[in-house]
Amino acid sequence: MRPIRNRLATPLLARRDFLAGAGALFASTLVGRRAEAFEDADALFASACRRPDGSYGCAVFAEDGRIVSEVALPDRGHDVAFDPVSYRAVAFARRPRTFAVVFDPKTGETVKTLASAKGRHFFGHGFFSPDGRLMYATENDYDAARGLIGVYDVQRDFARIGEFDTHGMDTHEALLMPDGKTIVVANGGIETHPDYGRQKLNLATMEPSLVFIDRKSGDLLAKHRLEKSLHQLSIRHLAIDADRRVWFGCQYEGPSADAPQLLGFATPEAGLSLIEMPRGDLARLSNYVGSVAASADGTRIAISSPVGGEVMILDATKKSLIESHPVRDGCGLAADGAGFLATSGHGLVTHLAKQAADRQADREWDNHILALSE
Repeated sequence: MRPIRNRLATPLLARRDFLAGAGALFASTLVGRRAEAFEDADALFASACRRPDGSYGCAVFAEDGRIVSEVALPDRGHDVAFDPVSYRAVAFARRPRTFAVVFDPKTGETVKTLASAKGRHFFGHGFFSPDGRLMYATENDYDAARGLIGVYDVQRDFARIGEFDTHGMDTHEALLMPDGKTIVVANGGIETHPDYGRQKLNLATMEPSLVFIDRKSGDLLAKHRLEKSLHQLSIRHLAIDADRRVWFGCQYEGPSADAPQLLGFATPEAGLSLIEMPRGDLARLSNYVGSVAASADGTRIAISSPVGGEVMILDATKKSLIESHPVRDGCGLAADGAGFLATSGHGLVTHLAKQAADRQADREWDNHILALSE
């Protein structure tokens, strides 16, 4: 099963701060193996998953794959957002579903289930403002084939208070830049509509783009496109390095024999550039990058291909490949100490730069991992 597939996954808060924020309630709710997993953990992560009984959920787990808490989801999830101010997390539905579940990662308790606005569906990604007062979610205005960022007021029980245009379609991942003011958005360029499920309706006329938007006003600050010959190279996933460059991973919708480059970087001022990976390395990605993550110090970039069964780590400054790891059906990536944690649709949890044994969980991990603490 393809991972049921990250981003700038830098740890969001220290584990001791997570425990302090959780207070006695968290400790008291954990028993047996889950309490032991938390006590032993150096870091905590969250990912949507499919559970042993076939139902869907979102699990908080330790770096060795042991489950600490879990919330049920009504259908398949995609990615997770976390607010270290309120200690709440949100699991977003996979496109074209219309739910997002707000939950307490300490206990797995559902706080609220959100429904997308009429004529909209979630694209699976989101994030919180630095003060935790607002949540932003990537969404699709499907009748108009228009990408949006939906804005939600956390203090008003996650009321949807507005939206702004992303100046493209198929708005997939969006991240908040380190300045706290600018949103970077990957517009994949593929038209879809719930009436047609996940069918891609405009492959001949795709126009992917990377845009920078003012978080407060919604004003477009910059929009960068690939050259026309690469109009079928869908920009999907993002990470931000130590120099505040945005790295983007792509999925190619054209003939497989074309084998274009799949990874690049951008800034608002300088536009975007694809890096030149050697053809042999590129071939192992099978025209598909499923997740992108930056290391904790921002000096390395990891990319995964569940189609090719490969995870690669690159030097962000030299823009060159450092190492490669075969991970069957692997997609989820997050920074973990000096290295990266990777997960797969077959339940694998593996450290890519630690001398630690791989762990097998009884969950089928979805596409993305979020680091909650380290």
